[in-house]
Order: sequence, then C-alpha cells, then structure tokens
Amino acid sequence: MKNIKYILLSAILIGFTACNDEEDFEDQLDNPTEEVVYPDLTSGTADFSKYLSIGNSLTAGFTDNALFIAGQENSMPNMLSQKFALLGGGTFTQPLMDDNIGGLLFGGSPKDDGSFGPRLYFDGSGPANLPAMSTTEAFDSSLGPQNNMGVPGAASFHLLYDGYGNPANLLTEPPTANPYFVRMASAPNATVLGDALAQQPTFVSLWIGNNDVLGYATSGGDQNEATITPQLTFEGSINAIIGALQTANVQGVMANIPYVTTIPHFTTVPHNPVPLDATTAGFLNSASAYGAYNGGLDGTLAYLIANPTQLAFFFPPTDEMTSEELATAEMARRKIYFSEGSGNAVVIMDEDLTDLTAINPALVSMRQATEDDLLVLPASSFIGTEAVPGNPTTVNGVAIPLADKWVLTPQEQDEIKIATDNFNATLEAAATSAGFAFVDANSLMSQLDNGGYSDGNFILTSSLVTGGAFSLDGVHPTARGYALLANEFMKEIDATYGSNFEDSGNLLDIGDYPTNYPENYPTGLD
Repeated sequence: MKNIKYILLSAILIGFTACNDEEDFEDQLDNPTEEVVYPDLTSGTADFSKYLSIGNSLTAGFTDNALFIAGQENSMPNMLSQKFALLGGGTFTQPLMDDNIGGLLFGGSPKDDGSFGPRLYFDGSGPANLPAMSTTEAFDSSLGPQNNMGVPGAASFHLLYDGYGNPANLLTEPPTANPYFVRMASAPNATVLGDALAQQPTFVSLWIGNNDVLGYATSGGDQNEATITPQLTFEGSINAIIGALQTANVQGVMANIPYVTTIPHFTTVPHNPVPLDATTAGFLNSASAYGAYNGGLDGTLAYLIANPTQLAFFFPPTDEMTSEELATAEMARRKIYFSEGSGNAVVIMDEDLTDLTAINPALVSMRQATEDDLLVLPASSFIGTEAVPGNPTTVNGVAIPLADKWVLTPQEQDEIKIATDNFNATLEAAATSAGFAFVDANSLMSQLDNGGYSDGNFILTSSLVTGGAFSLDGVHPTARGYALLANEFMKEIDATYGSNFEDSGNLLDIGDYPTNYPENYPTGLD
C-alpha cells in the first residue's frame, strides 16, 4: 500500500521585493507622476473620542489559531483606533497576552485536551504548532476592562452572561466562563456588554454572531459537539445589545456573518485525497471489506422491493420520486469502491442516510464523500493515519470511515446557511434601527473565495497560505486580511457618518501588514 497520508500543502511562501533599474528611473523622469492633493480628514458627525470594540475572536486579533501579542497589535480594532486617533480618538488599550507564543496556561499547565495551545506557523509544508509553551495564565484576572472587548469564542448571548468572566466558572464541567474574558472582567459577575458600557464609549464596532454557527460548523455538524444558536435566542441577544447601546447614545459600525463555505477551513482539504496501490484497492473491494457492505445494500434493496409496505416505510414517496426510485438512488449512492492510483474519495459517516440497521445491522450509514462534502481542515492530519499502528487495514478515511465531526455534508451546510441568513437579517435590521454603519462581511468573504478582492496593489484570495487573506487556521484573517477588513469598516463609516477616510487618502496600505508570523517571530520578520 502506498503512503496515503495527505500532505496539506507543498507551496512555499515567496516574498516579492520591488526594485527600480535605470530604465525605470529614466521613464519616471520622462513621465512624472501627478501629485494627488487630498482633502483634509474629517469625522463628519461621528464622535471617535472614546472608541471601544465589542465582539469575538475576529475583533480580538486572533490569528493562526491563537491569541498573541503580535496578532493583537495587528487586530482590526487597533488599526481602526490609530485612524480614529487622527480625529480626536483617545488611547486604545488591549488585553495583551504575555508573549508571541499564544495559548493559555491553567494553573501553570496547559489543557490536557490540547485546547488553548500555541499558535501555528508555516514549517515549509503546512501548518505546525510552535513547540514552546505559553506563559499567559488564564486565571489571572488582573487586567480589568479594555478598549478591545473582543472575546475569542464568544457567541451573541455570551455578551450578556454574568459569570462569563468568573475564574471559578472555569472549573465547572463544562466550563461556563471564558478565560479570555476572565483576564479583563471587572468583577466575577460582570458581563462583556456591561463592562463595555461602563467605559462610556462614544463609538463602538460590534462584530458578533460568527460563533453562533461556527462551533457547529467546525465540529462537522456533530450536534454532540456543538449546536447552532436558536434564532429567537440570537434575535433577543442582538436586540438587547443594540437597545443598550442606543440608550447610551453610542454611535457605531456593525458587520454580518460570512458563510462558512467561503473560508479555507472548509475548502482546503479535497474529498478525494487517497492514493492506493492495486493490492490495497483489491482488498478494500473484496468480500472481506466493502464488498460485503455493497452486497448487503443489493440484498436489502431486493428485500424492500419485494415488500412494498416496508419500502414505503423506509423510503416514503415524494411528488418527484417513487419509493423504489428513492431506494435505488440511495443504495447506489452508498456503495463504496476503490481503484488503483490517486483520487480515491474518503469514506464518511452520514447521519442523513436512511437508517437500515433494523433490516441489516451491518448497513451502517456510510458512503464515500463527493465534491459537495466539505472536510474540515484538521482532517488533513487524520486522513491516512492508522488506528492500529503498523496495520494498513485500519487506515482512517479508507478502511475506517471518518466520523461526523470531520465532514460537513450538504444537509449540514444547508442548516448553517439558513441560520446564517436569518442571523444576518437580524443584524442588518438592528444596525438600521440604531443608525449604525453596516459592513457586509459575508459578501467580502464570498468575493475572496470567488476570484479574490483587490485593495491597492494587492489581490487577496481565500486560498490557505498563498491567498494572503486567511491565517493558518483557515478561519481567522492574517494581519493583511484584518487591514482589508478595517478599510471596509472605514468605507461604511464614511457612508453613514460623513467622514472621509477613503477620500482623504487615509485608508490603510494593506501591504504594510504581514501575511505570516514565522516560528522565530518577532526576530524573523521585519
């Protein structure tokens, strides 16, 4: 059997430097660039004197699967604050971590389950975790409220939950506090929104709601791992947040939620990464492996056709298809075949298939993946590993199907899209009612995924590593991606409040921001 461990990336990051030769210099003398005269920067009706950011990991500066100093310094709110400072904005504080390693310690030790680990870096072939251990202690609640109130992992309702910053609640099972908010909560019973409003902001950026669908998505739609926030809960939370901001006469800007299907965490790993030699393919197709499963499907179909009552029970007819047509189509869809060479699709568990185990206990709900299925990014390190080391007949994703948590099926994708559309309608209505500027982040992310987005001299795409917009976790932007978002936020603030960041030439040059932090950062990157 060939080595089928899926190698995520073989791309090498290439830095481009610009230089002028003699011909370029002479051309500039013959064709001098006309100087552009910009108007003075103005704030319009916006009051940036006390700016706060409220949100989740996307506003905290989370990148490369961790929160660390360099990422926080290149957070989108910190970039915005530097522009707002030109118009009277004050100091912008952030709950800085203790190092550029990322991750957290809990009582001096890392989590046993590997969560809150160090950041990722590109090791030449793909993402790898830093070998060092964080020095930031989760139970240290000495920072107090900050201007950047972005809390990684927070969903909409978490902004209103008292106890979310209580260190004692980190010890419950499951934990009911968030260690990132523990570090900056004013008191154990404080809320994120309460601590934000207590600082009397004049202007806020609010980007919340991503985690109301993201946890379910990154768990492959496994409801034992995470669920989608109910629409009524989401709507109630957003309305409460916006109502409190309106009561406090706060101005602001909001953004909506991107479709998960546009980000590289779900679009990088192919459905068919498995190379096989002839011997292994033959074994997998034999009666000792999937041949028996395929035969069971044929036998079950024949049984159902011979028993119309049972057929209609398991496959109720629709307006478009008879019970027999439905059963025949699903049996064909469930059959599993492998061939010599590359391009074999992985085998997955699919809970949306008809449960036939009452007829044949061996017919578990599995099938091979198609291009319509989305494998989550961490699956790249799992596919091809052996459940029993040294036994090639126990290879995950081939001999052993991938569990639900590794794959988003089309049905699960539809669930997420419906929820996202409903959430986004709620967010836009809330922004309109509050008179806030509104950023269509969903359209921006879709454009990154569909040809790229141009800003200045750069075109960013959603490709992992090489696209420039997304960090190595496939969910959070790079510093350059955050700069792109900051520019979009300023454009919408201009449109709503009459400021002129864009017309006055005060948007960010996204080329000033890095797309990666190497292992030895900061000494390894200028």
